[in-house]
Amino acid sequence: MRYFRKSAAFITLTAAVLFLFNGCATLFKGSTEAVQYGSDPAGAKVYVNGQYMGITPFQIKMKSNETYTIEFRKDGYQDRTVVLNNSVGAGWIILDVLGGMIPVVIDAATGNWYSLDQSNVNAVLEAQNPQQHSN
Repeated sequence: MRYFRKSAAFITLTAAVLFLFNGCATLFKGSTEAVQYGSDPAGAKVYVNGQYMGITPFQIKMKSNETYTIEFRKDGYQDRTVVLNNSVGAGWIILDVLGGMIPVVIDAATGNWYSLDQSNVNAVLEAQNPQQHSN
């Protein structure tokens, strides 16, 4: 019984320390988010901040504390550029403030309290010469 009490106290103390010395967003959300890319028509090449990432449709994990410029390219269609922004989650800030100064500093330093504004980025591509692609 004595061993059980010591173990329970140790586990409780460890959990409390981990909670107090980590930001809420760091513990529960992390630093990346899955983003699904699609286009109409499908098969467009996607470049994120100038770097080729794949052909639609696909999904990748992206850092949530960054802003991205996404370009969709497909032969015979006009390129489409989309900006994927982020924002600070007010809920994370409130939880961090309630937890004390350390969680605020951790989430601010890591940027984990940011979230991407969209989890799906889709582009409708227009034909360069509509008569070429009509049925």
